[in-house]
Amino acid sequence: MRRSPQKTHGRATRHSVRLACQVVRERDFQLIADRVVNLSASGLVVSPADPALTGERLIVSFQIPHSGHWVDAEAIVTRVIHGRRPGEHTRGLALELENVEEIPQMLLGRALRRCPPAPPAQRAGRRGVTALAQLLS
Repeated sequence: MRRSPQKTHGRATRHSVRLACQVVRERDFQLIADRVVNLSASGLVVSPADPALTGERLIVSFQIPHSGHWVDAEAIVTRVIHGRRPGEHTRGLALELENVEEIPQMLLGRALRRCPPAPPAQRAGRRGVTALAQLLS
C-alpha cells in the first residue's frame, strides 16, 4: 500500500549521511546520481549529479542507514545545486520523496534519529564569521 506525501509545517530535520544510492530519470532510466549526502524523512540531497531540471521526476533507491532495508520511491527535483555558492563544492540535486511505502517510511524515521544532524548551510545574505569579525573590529 502506498502513502501519499504528507505536508508538514516547517522543514524536516536533515541528517548528514554518506550512502550509496541509485537515482534514475523516470523518462529514460538514465543513472544521474549515486551518493546520498544528506537525508530527511521527506527528502534527500544527492551528488555527484548529471544535469537535471527542477520539477523532473526521478526514481530513487537507497538503503536505510543502520538497517538492511531499502527505500524505493519516486522523487521530484526541488533544487539543482551547481556548486557555485559558498560551501558547495560539487553539483548535486535536492529531491523531495513521494510515494514511500509505510513501513520503509517508519524505519527511515527511526534510523534518522541515530544519524547526526546536518550543519546549517550558508545562505545568500547570511554573514560569515570573518565578515562579522571584520565588522566588529
